[in-house]
Amino acid sequence: MTAFSIDSDTLGDLLPLNQVVLGLGSNMGERVEILQGAVDLLAETPNFIVVDVSPIYLTAPIGDPDQPDFYNLVVLADSTLEPFVLLQRCQAIEQAFDRRRDPARPKGPRTLDIDIVAVGSRSCDTEALVLPHPRAHERAFVLVPWLDVEPNAQLPQGRVADLVKGLDVGGVRRLDTTIVKPGNAL
Repeated sequence: MTAFSIDSDTLGDLLPLNQVVLGLGSNMGERVEILQGAVDLLAETPNFIVVDVSPIYLTAPIGDPDQPDFYNLVVLADSTLEPFVLLQRCQAIEQAFDRRRDPARPKGPRTLDIDIVAVGSRSCDTEALVLPHPRAHERAFVLVPWLDVEPNAQLPQGRVADLVKGLDVGGVRRLDTTIVKPGNAL
């Protein structure tokens, strides 16, 4: 039996495949349809394979309570996209659903919000993007749905299951409504 090995010449231009975790939220308009449309557009993104989609959770707004509750979910994917390309795609999808950014109300209502929670073990700290998401470990509306699609999830601060135990999850309620996971062609 011969050992299998690959050198860099054999790999050519192959890019590393990273597990991507995205948090999606909506509290304006037809929230379920918006979230479904966003997941569908993510699935149509080249080099981005939707692996799983969590159930939808109803969550209270944070930081600006005078607005409707959010519908939140997590998308788990495999991708070769660079984080900044992924950020551009997520922002384009937000814009496709009329996302408006109000500087006077940065935590205000929105048709669609897509947060990049993690891209593999990649780290980044720029004005435009911080990876892993700097507040993900504090956000029950991200961690609770994430556990539905990845029970052994990890963040630098620890196991997601352990982090959830230290959070108030009283305002996070799982809905019976689900998003249809699009099929991906390889």
